[in-house]
Amino acid sequence: MNGILGIISEYNPFHNGHLLHLQDSKKLTHTDFTIAVMSGNFVQRGDTSIVDKWTKAEMALKAGVDLVIELPTLYAISSAENFAEGAIRILNSLGIVDYVSFGSEIGEISPLNDVAQVLYKEPKEFSALISKQLRSGLSYPKARELAIQMYFGSSQKYTEILENPNNILGIEYLKALKKYKSPIRPITLKRKYSDYNSADVKSGIASATAIRTMLQNNKNIHYVVPFETYELLEEKKKNEQIITSLSVFSKEIIYTLRKMTLSEIASLPDVSEGLENKIKSAVNTSNTLEDLISKIKSKRYTQTRIQRILLYALLNISAKDMNMSRKQMPYIRVLGFNKHGKKIISAIANNNPKLQIIVSVKKFMENNTDKHLHTMMSKDIFATNVYTLGYGNGSLANLDYTHKVVEI
Repeated sequence: MNGILGIISEYNPFHNGHLLHLQDSKKLTHTDFTIAVMSGNFVQRGDTSIVDKWTKAEMALKAGVDLVIELPTLYAISSAENFAEGAIRILNSLGIVDYVSFGSEIGEISPLNDVAQVLYKEPKEFSALISKQLRSGLSYPKARELAIQMYFGSSQKYTEILENPNNILGIEYLKALKKYKSPIRPITLKRKYSDYNSADVKSGIASATAIRTMLQNNKNIHYVVPFETYELLEEKKKNEQIITSLSVFSKEIIYTLRKMTLSEIASLPDVSEGLENKIKSAVNTSNTLEDLISKIKSKRYTQTRIQRILLYALLNISAKDMNMSRKQMPYIRVLGFNKHGKKIISAIANNNPKLQIIVSVKKFMENNTDKHLHTMMSKDIFATNVYTLGYGNGSLANLDYTHKVVEI
């Protein structure tokens, strides 16, 4: 097949900025086909997807993506490093992907690659700088940011790189490509008009954050998303199946944490240094998710990290599960495809006959003998079952068994 582009995405929801990135990436790489590895019903910043994963897959396919593969939940709601590693391992395992394209605030591969090389090799001088910053009580992301600045000296370019979320993810993609010695070539495009968390709308482009806020406030979004996305979102709104944020699950999270023992909370990913005591104390005196987060967060524990911990509790994900995901080659779970995507699946299967390509979860769960992959899929199934509890209508369980693969 002539030229295959890989994109790692959340599409929460798919908007005009995503469409521009897709079109510009294909032009720049001269590729004909696109595979998106996409997070499912929960996302990397410890939050909910605004619509379910099949609806997001449909949005992407109608915008020109050919094949959508789900990034398993254990990667999708993990740290930037594990998120990136899981996605790159999937793209790399397909054996037919030529490029991976991602958006970044800086829009240049070279400086991102410089930082990725340092993080991948971890020279002694750099490790010592991180340790020094951690001892001062900083969170790991902030400690790493300052260590990078010190390691590269006073260059303003390197100072600003780690202050931006898409740059950070881009660095992790590059690091993962190095780690797995992948032949996939990376490119990055500068994010135009709207930053990741921006509330601004410019030239018909708004960030996913701004769009979710607009939906929450019942504002019209037709001019910042493709028409197909708009139609699908309107349908989901009408059916009361839009989930605007993790706060929808406030009571479930508070109930779960109140029920858990201190040792069970301590076994959640990212909980360390006695944080379980602070969480337990806070949850016993909180009525809302916002209240709970405000009582736990500190200079060392950011809101994003805390939200991920709360999500781990909600989805019954332990540190043991997360450690397993770091060592495990993930499966290929197909969420949707078009006629080109169908050919891509055949090409992947021919290129690597041993690769697990899942189009039926029922068959996979019946026939799979790998206990780690069974655990990984069980977490995806449970995540969907929890997610639909947030619906105002039609809160069905076991959709991973019954929902058809999206075919456009």
